[in-house]
Amino acid sequence: MGKRLTEMSKGSGCGCKIAPAVLSEILSGLTQNPDPKLLVGFENKDDAAIYDMGNGKLLISTVDFFTPIVDDPYMFGKIAAANALSDIYAMGGKPLMALSVLGFPVDELNTDIAKQILQGGIDTCKEAGINLAGGHSINSPEPFFGLSVNGLVSKENLKTNAGAKLGDLLYLTKQIGSGIYNAAIKKRVLNDENESDKTRINKHVANMSQLNSIGNEFSKLHYINAMTDITGFGFLGHINEMCEASNLSAEINSGSIPIYENIDDLLAQNCIPDNTYRNWNAIEKKVTGAIDMRNFQLLNDPQTNGGLLLAVDANNQTDFEEFCKTYNLILKPFGKFILQKDFTIEIKLKS
Repeated sequence: MGKRLTEMSKGSGCGCKIAPAVLSEILSGLTQNPDPKLLVGFENKDDAAIYDMGNGKLLISTVDFFTPIVDDPYMFGKIAAANALSDIYAMGGKPLMALSVLGFPVDELNTDIAKQILQGGIDTCKEAGINLAGGHSINSPEPFFGLSVNGLVSKENLKTNAGAKLGDLLYLTKQIGSGIYNAAIKKRVLNDENESDKTRINKHVANMSQLNSIGNEFSKLHYINAMTDITGFGFLGHINEMCEASNLSAEINSGSIPIYENIDDLLAQNCIPDNTYRNWNAIEKKVTGAIDMRNFQLLNDPQTNGGLLLAVDANNQTDFEEFCKTYNLILKPFGKFILQKDFTIEIKLKS
């Protein structure tokens, strides 16, 4: 029996990202010639780059790839593609075209596995209404896959992680906990040879492969002031980025945060990705209030194709929640933006 895909890499999914503090160190001091048409670049810590094409049209450009998150190569391809496409949707855009980024150990794995990975990517692109038009591949000791994607958004509908306003309510479109499930799969705490585990894994995989395409619909709602997606830097990390970009702080009711069901047995078995601790090291000094061990594990958990994080004008709460119901989304706020303080996030342990 050959190696499982998840055995061939140290990290998995967005849990393989370079830690936030290390990435900030790498990027610090880098400069380039200013371009007035480049509206959003890497210095903004946003989901994608934005280029002004004129006539009210903006080009969204992103690239995202990672190491195997599940052992099924087809589903790995689908999840990685959905995760890359999410960067377009998180800025309110509609994808146009994708190129693949593939690393594959050709001497260790059958090339049919690479074909299945690519087919997963192709099928997810079809679901998004675009083509996987080409790409680049290398012979790599660790397999990885993802996409470079271009999209379009009108200037008036662009959403960034900046722009949140005082009193805005915070919403999230998916539950938190995918990194913990991924760690459980990698450690074989969850084993698809067990029927009950298989049901849990299938539900988890469906969540990670679900497109965040509703972001394009959210872009048309004027009362959504900021938007991003929750990925490898975890729930707290991405809220912190929105706070800093908007010059505000946030008050979070931990009891209202959407969390994966039946996750406590995995926490009890220490199914915690390494990046959970790295994420906390980057955010610890910016967080205040009570944080118990369960919240530490969940709120720093690196997400793969996590949900969209939204800042919604409180005056439009009812309209927004009714709009979400038309897409079979039942959303409730878990926090709000407050005046900027010497911390960015206050956690309240309310049920």
